[in-house]
Order: sequence, then structure tokens, then C-alpha cells
Amino acid sequence: MNIADLDTPKLAADLDVLERNIEGMATHCHQLGIPLRVHTKTHKVPEIAKLQVAAGSQGITCQKLGEAEVMVDAGLDNILIPYNIVGKPKLKRLTALVQRARITVALDSEETATGISQQATADGCVVPVIVELDTGSGRCGVQSPKAAQRLARQIMKMQGIDFQGVMTYPSNLRAKPFIAETFDLLEQDGIPVNIISGGGTGSEAASKDLGCTETRSGSYVYEGMTRVGRSGMLSPERCVLRVIVTVVSTPTSERIIIDGGMKTFTSYPPKPYGHIIEHPDAKIYGMSVEHGHVDVSECAHQFKVGEQLSVIPLHQGMTSNLHNELVGIRDGEIEAIWQIAGRGKVS
Repeated sequence: MNIADLDTPKLAADLDVLERNIEGMATHCHQLGIPLRVHTKTHKVPEIAKLQVAAGSQGITCQKLGEAEVMVDAGLDNILIPYNIVGKPKLKRLTALVQRARITVALDSEETATGISQQATADGCVVPVIVELDTGSGRCGVQSPKAAQRLARQIMKMQGIDFQGVMTYPSNLRAKPFIAETFDLLEQDGIPVNIISGGGTGSEAASKDLGCTETRSGSYVYEGMTRVGRSGMLSPERCVLRVIVTVVSTPTSERIIIDGGMKTFTSYPPKPYGHIIEHPDAKIYGMSVEHGHVDVSECAHQFKVGEQLSVIPLHQGMTSNLHNELVGIRDGEIEAIWQIAGRGKVS
């Protein structure tokens, strides 16, 4: 089947680019001497996660419990969930998952640790945990090495929970004193630190310099126009995703309408909302719910109704979460159709 036969709008992946990105990051981390743990929240596709593991990733990262359930169902193992698991429904799902696969969970409070401990004890299992450090992201995480030490001490007294180490995001050399002091305090208490997990695509060398035992990278697998626009190191040739759309109207010589709008793309600034591969001078300047508004005033090409276009979306991960399936394309031919099994798994 050829790409021209697709019913649009359709999310597609250039398999040659995908494979290069996966191999490139695996090689990069191998050369740095830092184990890679890929993050799957960008693609949410078990088949892609398996390609990443086959390329050398020691395991995967899933941001939400629902994503981890999808990956375990697909046969993947050794999963880190770097997110506070709170509430009885989630805790019961967590312990059920721990009894099926190797799962490690991050937390940053005694309340979260106690909840996991109580549920794990009731269900007869042990949940490995790491403590998140807020080394500058201003998101989750304990606020000081002393706070990390206090929480680790509390965890060591709890049943059904096994302290394994710490994590930070993003890896940055400014975090070195925080991590080093935390490690020293835990060592003084005789608390072993088996895991120091760093993260952030592009921060692999920083993870190595921080002394991390692994680095979490995710967005590299697709890249995307947001990262392309910010970094001179990247080019559109690194971007995997294409939204295949059709021209459905040519109201004026300067404007065309495509069959993908807010529900197909992620519509938020900066503009344009995507990069049209065939006609880079065409700009998607606006979006309705189901229509894409394209300025073609700078294009010599005469657009026609029914014409197919390939658009690199602005944000690959959020766009992917809007679609049920991903079509793998090589040289214009459809080679694979994958379900985006983790889409919508926000709980």
C-alpha cells in the first residue's frame, strides 16, 4: 500500500529516520558510558519501545501508571514510573502491576510512601522506590539533601517498600552539589543508593558528569519542530512524524484549507503550527477545530483540491496523543501500522 492511498488526516512515521534516531541515541549513551532508560511518553507505542530496548536501552520510563500497564501488557519489563502514585485506585493498580513486572516508582513525600507501603503490605508484594530531588525544575521533589535523608530514613522503616535511590530532572551540572550531599548523607546512614536516575533529552553527558547510574531520554525518538527551532544541532531531517493531510478547499490564490485542525495537530504557539515538507514556504497560520488554515502566498505552486501534503507537527508527543494509530512508512510505502496503545492514558 502506498502513502497516496491513505485516508487523511493520518499520523505517519518515517521509519528510516526513526531507526536512525534510536540507533543514534543508543550509540551516544554507549560512547558516554551512561546506561540509557528510554522514556515512552512521547510515542506511547509498545513496538517502538521494543525497538529502543533492542538497540540497547536497559529499560523504559512511563510517566503515568496507565502507560506502564500498556507496556507490560505488550511484554515489556523493567519500567520506571517517575511520578507520585496517590490514591487507592492507583495504588491497587500499582501493586497488581508490580506482581507482573519489574516496576520502580518515584515519590517525594512520606504520605505517598505510606500509601504505597500500606497497599503493598496488604497485597503481599514489595515496591522498589526512588526519591525525587528538586534540583531546580520547580516541579516535584524534595527541596534539600536533608529532606531526602529524612524521607529515606522513613522509607527504610516501612514494610512493602524498598528504597533504591534518587532521581532528578533535568540533569544539570548545577545539581551536582545537591546530589553529592544527598549521597553522602545516605552513605553516613548506611543506606545504599543503587540508582541515581538523571533525565532529559540532550542531557546525557550531564547525567554522566553527575554520577548518574542511568539517563532518561524520550523526545529524541521523534524530535519535533519545537526542538528543531531551538537548536542549531537539529534539522527537519531528524523529525520522524508526519501528519498526512489533504487539501479540501482553495478559497483564494493565497489561502488553502487542509483537513487537519485542532483535533489533528496540537494548536498552540509559536506559529506556524507545522512544517509542510513538500512546500516549506507554505505556513499553517491558524486552525479551526477540524480545519487547518494555510498561507500559500509565497508559493509558486498552484494547489489543487485533493492534493496530499506531509506536515511535521510542532509538538510530536502531544500530536501523537491525539491519534489512535501510527503508520510506518519507508520510501513512500506503508510498512507497518501500530496502535498508539498508550494514548489518553493520563491516570
